[in-house]
Amino acid sequence: MNLNDYKNEFVKAIDFFKSDISSLRTGRATTAIVDGVQVEAYGTRSPLKAVATISVADAKTLNIEPWDKSQLQAIEKGIRDAGLNLNPVNDGRLIRLILPELTSERRQELTKVLHQKMEQAKISVRKVREEAREMIMMEEKDKSISEDEKFKLQEELEKMVKSYNEEIEKIGEGKEKEITTV
Repeated sequence: MNLNDYKNEFVKAIDFFKSDISSLRTGRATTAIVDGVQVEAYGTRSPLKAVATISVADAKTLNIEPWDKSQLQAIEKGIRDAGLNLNPVNDGRLIRLILPELTSERRQELTKVLHQKMEQAKISVRKVREEAREMIMMEEKDKSISEDEKFKLQEELEKMVKSYNEEIEKIGEGKEKEITTV
């Protein structure tokens, strides 16, 4: 029994959490805001970054320049349909997304969403822990490890889970600070 086999699963949960919260608005323009936007291009749904160049013009503005100008309308529609509460400005050459100032109510909403995502990440870590714990129990039952080894492995597992949960908290606190900073 090797707990390092489960380390990869824990890391996947943390990585997913990081990418999941990267799209939360913090009051500063970042290309991650539009990561989840899908565009109807050439008869198929494609990620926005597959049909356009996305750049940060300044702290409050994103520029989206399609590789094919005929896709401007589709990109504009994709942004509106994504539920980002942003109004795209189409100038015929590129699309500008101007991020409005975050209100205190919106900051509170984003903080709540962040906490939900943190809890989901912790649940993912717990699921991996349960899988590992079941494997430890099965191996002891099959007599491939001793009872002492079982307790040692469970203790190691708990230390791993604790460190990953602390990492989730640390990442979450950093993001919360970004959201609440005016």
